[in-house]
Amino acid sequence: MEDPSPTPDRDKCGRCSGAKCCTYITEPLGTPRSKADFDLLLWQVSHEHIEIYKDSDGWFLLIHGRCGHLEADGRCAIYDQRPRICRDYDNAWCEFDEPAEKHFQLHFRDHAELLAYCRKRFRRWDSSPAQ
Repeated sequence: MEDPSPTPDRDKCGRCSGAKCCTYITEPLGTPRSKADFDLLLWQVSHEHIEIYKDSDGWFLLIHGRCGHLEADGRCAIYDQRPRICRDYDNAWCEFDEPAEKHFQLHFRDHAELLAYCRKRFRRWDSSPAQ
């Protein structure tokens, strides 16, 4: 059983409005190197609620979507039965402290932003198909 006593980190969740950490998920991506890799990323970022970013840990798919168990007040409706990943989440540093975007080295919110990057990275982006 978890220790319910207050700690500075646990108090953050109580002071956080909007439960930012419960409104998106991230999935690590392999480091894109080829035009074909970036072509796949262009397809992914073309979908609603999908962004891509790179930070010091690598490349990630950012999927915006509020957790279905998040109550209107930001509390978890299944807290005692929440998944292991939620139990293991450490908010010693979280978006209550500062936005994660502050640490993004690259951030692509849509197809147009990533396409502009691809055209700079690959001089012949438009002249040859991705392979």
